[in-house]
Amino acid sequence: MAERAPQAEALAVSWMQSVRPLATRLYVLRRRIATITVAVLAGLLFVHVMFGANGMIVYKQKRTEYESLENRIIQEQQENDLYRQKIKGLKTDEKAIEKEAREQLHYARSGEYVYVPPAPANPPPPANHSAKK
Repeated sequence: MAERAPQAEALAVSWMQSVRPLATRLYVLRRRIATITVAVLAGLLFVHVMFGANGMIVYKQKRTEYESLENRIIQEQQENDLYRQKIKGLKTDEKAIEKEAREQLHYARSGEYVYVPPAPANPPPPANHSAKK
């Protein structure tokens, strides 16, 4: 093994001489390489923050959807309150009961006549929005 030591040293020296210019060049360009690396990483981070799975675009969409659902909840609650009042009125108020009986069941007091319009004989044809041939 001692016989091969000079050959190994010679191989290592020749390899170092071939790599040294590249190493020197990289050392000189280290700041540029670091700056480019940081710029690329910042760009990738920006793209991820804007367009990623939880990015700003998705956040804005989710925020808009949340606000529209909140508005719908408010509308549904108002509608429920209206129905509650109507139910309460039908349970307690005789005038409300009479009004519903007259409108829906076509009830009438003695001496009154209820006019019920006849159902249309031929329903109108459905609107056809296709082009004529």
